Amino acid sequence: MNAKRDPGLAPKRRLVLVTGMSGAGRSSALKTFEDIGFDAVDNMPLALLGNLTSGEPALSRDVAVGVDIRTRDFGVGSLVAELDRIMADGGIEVRLVFFDSSDEVLQRRFTETRRPHPMAADRPVSDGIARERQMLRALRERADLIIDTTELTPGELRRILTGHFNHVEPNGLTAFVTSFSYRNGIPREADLVFDVRFLANPHYDPKLQPMTGTAPEVGAFIAEDPQFEPFFGALTGLMEVLIPGYVKEGKSYLTIAIGCTGGRHRSVYVAGRLGEWLEGKLLSVEVAHRDAENAAQHPRLDDRR
Repeated sequence: MNAKRDPGLAPKRRLVLVTGMSGAGRSSALKTFEDIGFDAVDNMPLALLGNLTSGEPALSRDVAVGVDIRTRDFGVGSLVAELDRIMADGGIEVRLVFFDSSDEVLQRRFTETRRPHPMAADRPVSDGIARERQMLRALRERADLIIDTTELTPGELRRILTGHFNHVEPNGLTAFVTSFSYRNGIPREADLVFDVRFLANPHYDPKLQPMTGTAPEVGAFIAEDPQFEPFFGALTGLMEVLIPGYVKEGKSYLTIAIGCTGGRHRSVYVAGRLGEWLEGKLLSVEVAHRDAENAAQHPRLDDRR
């Protein structure tokens, strides 16, 4: 963990090391870092990494450096040692971000783009993925932030990175609240997940079924459930405890996922209510509904390295 910054001091320059599994989105991430004001450098030899941090001043701008198994002189041990050295100096805020994805999705990305895996030039892609995952295990465990891109769209990846790294206020916490359908899986980037399938389901009311949880009629139906008010009171009470703790710990971005069976009614309503409650307590709040409408038109982030 990096030492917490005194709000009265000028913010430290940031060095973000971007690494992870080949095909998991590292290159796309570096483009986003450029867009939010970082200098982005890909595959810098580890021997030159110290040059970024040894000058006076150490960094003139925030820098994101892409590092993977193709990097000259790459080694998990040497990268961790260099990371420790920079952090011990204390002049720069350092974050290690690890990009990951499921083996099935990684294999599909390499197969569809017909690119050889860097660790399996003459072997099946699956062999290269397995070897790389074993090699990078210790680095993944060391990461400050792990981003699983298995089901992320390019826009979702951008939102996550912007939320974590585009803040100018050292003690601000922003939140992204999303509803989702359990049929389509839990959002992998979620910090907190709440299941609201126990609430009365508007799906079985023919008049309410075509609507979503943003409709006043649907909201009124859910709010009339005797279990809703005790649940929502407990949920906001939990937030009252967690938010100050997260701010004290230095967390800048919080993703809260609210799920129900279809992702159209109960989760949408609760996510909206929670977003309204969070407004005014946090630096920024965004609410989205992942599965409320047909998401077929939103492509997944498959063209990545």
